Amino acid sequence: MGQVTALKDAPAIDPASVLPTRRGLYYGGAWHEAADGRTFDVTSPGNGQSLGKVADASAEDVDAAVEAARKAFPGWRDTAPLERARILRQVAQIVRDNARELALLDALDCGNPAAAMVGDAAIAAAQIDFFAGLVTEMKGASIPMGPDRLNTSVREPLGVVARIIPFNHPFMFAAGKSAAPLAAGNTIVVKPPEQAPLSALRLAELLDGVLPPGIFNVVTGAGRETGQTLVAHPHTDSVALIGSVGAGQGVMLGAAERVKPVLLELGGKNALIAFADADPVAVADAMIAGMNFAWCGQSCGSTSRAFLHEAIHDSVLGALLEKIGRFRPGRPENWATTMGAIISRQQHERILDYIETAITEGARLVTGGRVPDAEDTRGGLFIEPTVFADVTQSMTIAREEIFGPVLSVLKWSEEGQMLADVNAVDVGLTCAIWTNDLAAAMRVSSAVDVGYVWVNEVSRHFLGAPFGGVKLSGLGREECLAELMSFTREKNIHIRYGSRAV
Repeated sequence: MGQVTALKDAPAIDPASVLPTRRGLYYGGAWHEAADGRTFDVTSPGNGQSLGKVADASAEDVDAAVEAARKAFPGWRDTAPLERARILRQVAQIVRDNARELALLDALDCGNPAAAMVGDAAIAAAQIDFFAGLVTEMKGASIPMGPDRLNTSVREPLGVVARIIPFNHPFMFAAGKSAAPLAAGNTIVVKPPEQAPLSALRLAELLDGVLPPGIFNVVTGAGRETGQTLVAHPHTDSVALIGSVGAGQGVMLGAAERVKPVLLELGGKNALIAFADADPVAVADAMIAGMNFAWCGQSCGSTSRAFLHEAIHDSVLGALLEKIGRFRPGRPENWATTMGAIISRQQHERILDYIETAITEGARLVTGGRVPDAEDTRGGLFIEPTVFADVTQSMTIAREEIFGPVLSVLKWSEEGQMLADVNAVDVGLTCAIWTNDLAAAMRVSSAVDVGYVWVNEVSRHFLGAPFGGVKLSGLGREECLAELMSFTREKNIHIRYGSRAV
């Protein structure tokens, strides 16, 4: 993630042709209008134009979707694991076959560049294939009990899983994050983001008739009613969320009454740490890639705090300024665009407020910080890639997650104080360390209070490697066997051979 290659020679696709034709709620293998007829409007952040209306699910609608998933669960649970895997691989191929159209749809809907969204479709397909390949790894264990006895454990699916999807990678998460629950034998109800719900609806169109009815369900909704009802519903057996810290706390509260398990990937205020021996040009490239400027820094994994050793600080900033120009805001649906739009006007204004606050608190604006006025950005929600230097950890932009294209650069000289600053935030998702000193790399990897560390790498995820945070950054691990297991429960079975009284 982070790097985008413009697809200048990509075939032209009419944007209108990729919009979903069905705008209702999808459950039980059929399309339904909202029970009370409510809808809400979807707006493209790239130009401010309406993309049409979709159904706004009430508690009654959520109940119907959950019951459809509950009804379908026994049949899917009892489907042979390798058969579930075969069907999931078919789903992965459908995603690949429609990658460009899905990328363009997400570009229109969430504002990320179409060129970047092609990669999202590829990642989703890879995740589906990965979990399809793990279906026979849901293993238990036997415990020696002596003659005439067998004690063994087995893994069973939980039931109905609620998956709540964020706006920054709507299709990738709707498709890819459904893979582990489905592979484990659960049914699923997906609640896409209200800001960008269209690709989940298109996915439902594509999968209609591929998965048995009720296995994969989608409910769209604006406001809190849809999500809150889904989380607290007595017949959802697990809730998984990718979102803000506040959203995660809300999910935990909603799930608490029925003590249902939750899987949470939440916010981050991630650090990139560069030592004096690191190559300044490589560090500059890493800072740009780690910020995910393509999707305007709207990523929980963005390394939005760069701690540069004083010996290379100025050289890195010079290289950074030479390279950052390749990220230029533009229409997301244009295949040549390298940096997209901010998801909503509210978020756009919030980011600009952070920029003003940083200037007021004494940070030095190195580049960006403005709303572009080019012809292809008018009407959209754009902000230039922004870098601040002379930042201290006491400043607001170094403490709070901005979720925007704002990079804070902090100079350091003493390792202990630097580590104290890195760990001074309440979140702990990722950290990237740049050094040629193996001892320093291992020492700092152990000292940073996060769940995922790169050394001389940044932003990339690797299937099979557990991804997740500590502190307020969430619970559980994804993209690995542990994610699959989190959608199962363990049952112990003790058998004494024969029926004689003991």
